[in-house]
Amino acid sequence: MTASQQHALPESLWAATAPPAASFAPLEGERSADLCVVGGGFTGLSAALHAAEAGADVVLVEAAEPGWGASGRNGGQVIPGLKLDPDDLERRLGTDRGEALVDFAGSAPDLVFELIARHGIECSARREGWIHAVHASPALAGEEERVRQWRERGVEIDMLDRDQVAALLGTEAYLAGSLDRRGGWLQPLAYARGLACAAELCGAQLHAESPATRIERSGGGWRVSTPRGVVVARQVLICTNAYTDALWPRLGRSFVPISSYQVATSPLPEKLRTRILPKGHAASDTRRLLKYFCLDPAGRLVMGGRGRFRETGKRALYRHIVASLGQLFPDARDATLEFYWSGRVALTLDSLPSIFELGPGFWGGGGYNGRGVAMATAVGRLLARCAGGEVAEGLPFRPVAPRPIPLHGFRRPAIELAVVWKRLLDGWETRRR
Repeated sequence: MTASQQHALPESLWAATAPPAASFAPLEGERSADLCVVGGGFTGLSAALHAAEAGADVVLVEAAEPGWGASGRNGGQVIPGLKLDPDDLERRLGTDRGEALVDFAGSAPDLVFELIARHGIECSARREGWIHAVHASPALAGEEERVRQWRERGVEIDMLDRDQVAALLGTEAYLAGSLDRRGGWLQPLAYARGLACAAELCGAQLHAESPATRIERSGGGWRVSTPRGVVVARQVLICTNAYTDALWPRLGRSFVPISSYQVATSPLPEKLRTRILPKGHAASDTRRLLKYFCLDPAGRLVMGGRGRFRETGKRALYRHIVASLGQLFPDARDATLEFYWSGRVALTLDSLPSIFELGPGFWGGGGYNGRGVAMATAVGRLLARCAGGEVAEGLPFRPVAPRPIPLHGFRRPAIELAVVWKRLLDGWETRRR
């Protein structure tokens, strides 16, 4: 397999419907810069954009093309907050740091939609809200408590009863839910491509087909090598998240990469489109192995969930996603499935993202636990602020050293066993509700 074949954009609904990609030439020769950003996903693109806006000379190198990884393959859900509820964050981190992180995570969708508006990014964005659907009675009290905590902080979020959630989702499968109006949806690959163009217009130089192969200290800065070129920069940001692999091993071992699988139907008949997600909400549920779904602008029903460890287009491995689509939306069970695709999600043991300090003037970020559209965009801006000299006390995250997960090499069998166990628990709860 050639390098270009290895990095070809995978087939997906988003690849088929995004505006054409801009052309970014591979890095050739040696180039000096204030800042080198490694990775062209949401984190790296946001960092490059914000650093360039602040006046830095920025070079971004990407192994394939902007949005090639998880940023161009996710469900497009712009979700406020983190997996942990506000009170949990404040207990874990202390009142001051916890409050800062609650505010940061809760407002992350604001940044996404502000960037889209300010830079005229065409990505079918809509901000009708995010629905968190309760799959079984054991999850109901937790959802009510989560809503209470956010409402105490002045957030416009409401509990939905069974009838309300059924009307907004178009399925009778859920007991209740919540509607958080801070959230929304966008076409993720189109958003990534729009961020790339915005960064370039602000002065950043982007290079596709330029995988970083080595990062090493050089004088008072850093030397980032690619197959055909080198960037010598005072500062470096590594923004490869679940695709870090061997580039910086201690950072890569700080995440557990798992695969998220999605399918998309052909455009649904108008009769179904008026019943299934009729107001355009993005939705996911409270299962341990959550299901998430939306309608794209053409009326295709997109269903996603956790898959096997590896990324694949092999359709037999999508059986559980296809089954979920039929269970939640029986009227759409016979719809033709046009697309099957997958991408990696970076999980962390504490369910929190991090900013990592990797050396003098060298930072990384990642670990979004399935909430990467909003969080990666916001963390990218924070990384740009780190590169701009802002001290840790001014950030909602305290930069830390990488924390490799023990026995990381055995993660694959452990994850696959955990997936089976969680799926059994989810099924048992759903049947008992």
